[in-house]
Amino acid sequence: MTKIIMNGCNGHMGRVICDIVSKDKECEIAAGIDVVESNAVFPTFTDINDCNIDADVIVDFSTAGAVPEVVKYAMAKGLPAVICTTGLSEDTLALIDEAAKTIPVFRSANMSIGINLIASILKKYAEVLDESGFDIEILEMHHNLKLDAPSGTALLLADSINESMDNKFHYVYDRSQRRERRDSKEIGISAVRGGTIVGEHSVIFAGRNEVIEFKHSAHSKEVFAVGAVRAAKFIKGKPCGMYDMQDVMSEL
Repeated sequence: MTKIIMNGCNGHMGRVICDIVSKDKECEIAAGIDVVESNAVFPTFTDINDCNIDADVIVDFSTAGAVPEVVKYAMAKGLPAVICTTGLSEDTLALIDEAAKTIPVFRSANMSIGINLIASILKKYAEVLDESGFDIEILEMHHNLKLDAPSGTALLLADSINESMDNKFHYVYDRSQRRERRDSKEIGISAVRGGTIVGEHSVIFAGRNEVIEFKHSAHSKEVFAVGAVRAAKFIKGKPCGMYDMQDVMSEL
């Protein structure tokens, strides 16, 4: 049984994760943390430092500003941490890297198996398409409440391509002030915000007289919640270090 402390338990994703865990015989929510009080069936705390419940892992799906306290709490408790929140600052990322020296830390820009499968495919075949003269563009679309742009997933996909080719590409987020031809060594990343779009990502390889597109559409937040729960069960008992969805997929 994996006992989980859910940070952001009353948020959109937190509620979905708690619902999935309630139906999973292999794990349970030991406690919840959220600035909004609730009448949950498990103990809840508005201040993370007040949480004195024993658990196997803490899962964070909240806001970027809350992550540093979550990481510090996990380090103080020697508790494995699953960080699902995106839009993190460089200082927060550095703190997470430091934490991974003493506790197991799971961090992924997207918890969907589908997205991470596409990332694996891109790592394997992007070089072939680049050598054939294909330009690379990434389009991401999300609901009108999302704060960060481009999405962490768009950057994950771009990095999957870039890292597989010695980081020779640079990213372009806005061409409105440019009056010049497209550089062959750029990856264009565009963001759309509107309505209730859960999440759509397209990686477009545009060549001469042909276009190849890798697309992923999330129709429910549940796909991310399922991945977060899977990550929590995966990281329990692991040695200190940094883990991501590629590690989970290697065990499937």
